[in-house]
Amino acid sequence: MAAVQDGPIESDSEKETKPDVLNDGAGNITGSSTGVLSSPPNAASSATGATKPMAPPGPENQQTLLAVLQYLRKNNLLESVDILRREAGLSDDADDSQGADGPGGLGSANVDEGGDANSLLNRVSIATSAPAGSVAAAPSKGGDDQPDVNVVLSAYSQQGDPALYDTYYTGLKNFIESVLDCHRAELSQLFYPLFVHMYLELIYNNHEQEGKAFFERFSGDQECYYRDDLRVLSAVSKREHMRGNETLLDFRTSKFVLRISRDSYQLLKRHLQERQNNQIWNIIQEHLYIDIFDGMPRSKSQIDSMSGSLAGETRREANKVKVFYGLLKEPEIEVPLDDEDEEAENEEGKPKKKKPKKDSMGSKSKKQDPNAPQQNRIPLPELKDSDKLDKIMNMKEATKRIRLSPDLLPSICFYSFLNAYQGLTAVDFTDDSSLIAGGFADSTVRVWSVTPKKLRRVKSAADLNLIDKESDDVLERIMDDKTASELKVMYGHSGPVYGVSFSSDRNYLLSSSEDGTVRLWSLQTYTCLVGYKGHNYPVWDTQFSPYGYYFISGGHDRVARLWATDHYQPLRIFAGHLGDVTCTRFHPNSNYVATGSADRTIRLWDVLNGNCVRIFTGHKGPIHSLAFSPNGKFLASGATDGRVLLWDIGHGLMIGELKGHTDTIYALKFSRDGEILASGSMDNTVRLWDALRAFDDVETDDFTATTGHIHLPDNSQEVLLGTYMTKSTPVIHLHFTRRNLLLAAGAYNPQ
Repeated sequence: MAAVQDGPIESDSEKETKPDVLNDGAGNITGSSTGVLSSPPNAASSATGATKPMAPPGPENQQTLLAVLQYLRKNNLLESVDILRREAGLSDDADDSQGADGPGGLGSANVDEGGDANSLLNRVSIATSAPAGSVAAAPSKGGDDQPDVNVVLSAYSQQGDPALYDTYYTGLKNFIESVLDCHRAELSQLFYPLFVHMYLELIYNNHEQEGKAFFERFSGDQECYYRDDLRVLSAVSKREHMRGNETLLDFRTSKFVLRISRDSYQLLKRHLQERQNNQIWNIIQEHLYIDIFDGMPRSKSQIDSMSGSLAGETRREANKVKVFYGLLKEPEIEVPLDDEDEEAENEEGKPKKKKPKKDSMGSKSKKQDPNAPQQNRIPLPELKDSDKLDKIMNMKEATKRIRLSPDLLPSICFYSFLNAYQGLTAVDFTDDSSLIAGGFADSTVRVWSVTPKKLRRVKSAADLNLIDKESDDVLERIMDDKTASELKVMYGHSGPVYGVSFSSDRNYLLSSSEDGTVRLWSLQTYTCLVGYKGHNYPVWDTQFSPYGYYFISGGHDRVARLWATDHYQPLRIFAGHLGDVTCTRFHPNSNYVATGSADRTIRLWDVLNGNCVRIFTGHKGPIHSLAFSPNGKFLASGATDGRVLLWDIGHGLMIGELKGHTDTIYALKFSRDGEILASGSMDNTVRLWDALRAFDDVETDDFTATTGHIHLPDNSQEVLLGTYMTKSTPVIHLHFTRRNLLLAAGAYNPQ
């Protein structure tokens, strides 16, 4: 729940507009919000992004603006300083009088949220889901001398008698344990955030011994899924340790969200007023956001299923935006008659059957899905002739596809990488399953052919001039048979390669690395075409859009970036996570991007306007795998907690929890028809789940607007269709072929 910030809930009018902030290319946030980029090939782009002037900052934002101006001037970004001062309505010398930053934020230029198709490439923006009162959405890693650190921590200077902290906390604990069971589970959510903030207040005010005693006495009472956070907190034993501690600053600047029924909240408020416990009440007012709902209090199991992220649960308002999760209408392509089938029929002496000349790719594609975005909502590249041929092949393969079910499970083909010595870090298959790529810790990218057809490079320029370009087999003639081999190795990265992704047309391959770059490789020449530099730290994952041209990357700098292959700079910077962005996935309609993070949340971002439209909490560890269902309606996620969680994108709710794995889940994939979900884990197993039953077991009556939560069925064993163990090979990638054969990959790990 990284997007929750200090400040009131947005009103309906405020939700109509979202802040757009420009990145100056060096990782520094500036106040400008214009920029022009060309659109993709064959796509028009002439619109420009208009902005409205900023309103004068209020008192709570004044400090923040001054600190940002000071930081920009310190980094010699004078043009950005002028733009921000002009838009904020500050005088030229206003920022010379103070030098401290606050936990508030920029009052950014308002930009129309709707936008048109061309606006995607006509505005370069940092997309943030936070309201306009936040700078914490894009934390910097600049060091201890940032001007905002002191003010962020200075809030802890207002504190009472350190000897009474134990008394305050114990009194609240005794009260909560004495209330009715129905309220106890909800009010128990207060323990962890109050414990952290009270401990930090003691440390900040140099009460080290009292703080140590407080930590030792009450840390054992916290939920087990906060164990890692408490380990980080235990290292903060002096005031000096608080400076530069990112986890601590995130916790301080993002209000911890608790979802509590009105009855439980009234009980708490009455207790604190009667005891005049101002110390705890001040912490609740300043550092917590209580999302109150009318209705029955939630049970312990309901609360536990949604808890565990770095900043609590999601505000219900964050998941109310409409999401167009439907699929785009497929273009109608004429399918030529299959000559082989005709000949076979003639040989048997049977009359030829009339075959339709058009294949609709499934009847559902002929009609526009009411939940689908408009075809031109974002500019997509037009289909090339080669793309149309590939779609025709896909249609023919689809007619031979095996319809999977609980009684008809897929065959599984496992690709084991031998002698990789734990060096295999990423794997991907082409959509037609003809190529497999691997990223390795030795900074190489390797591509294999998994069909009898070998890999060949294009001939040299001199040899290409000798080819008859008018011949029918010109595409075959340009390939150099002398270079044919089953494996191609590509060099260029200067650190381990953590992500690889093929383009849909099999002409390009993306790779992301610890060196902070994403590289685009040609699969015609097996050379690097472009190095995209924008991340300042390791890039953990990258993926091509289903339609090509666009791709997404996420890394240690806590942001995801949207790129186009023909642009050196990112088109969007999605900021809001409080931890590394560990995995990224495009929605099947390419209008949305999902990101999983080490902050234990999943976010869904709108590619058109850059807004965060969904925040999902529930995992108890960093998220390492994401998969959209083929119909675009559902999302599956896997994490270090060994659980697969299922999400309804339209309603913005968790609808399933699949338990069984005993280690991190690194691979998730739906079958082509969406009936089977496959999961691969570091526990050396592949598990198959009945996806249709998992979704159907949820009763729609349980979708309640009051709690934003449903009753999850505990049906993991009924939904589990099979478990397949490898000898000693962790599963890091899964892929369903066009005929629904399941391919799995991993590096053999000799014990």
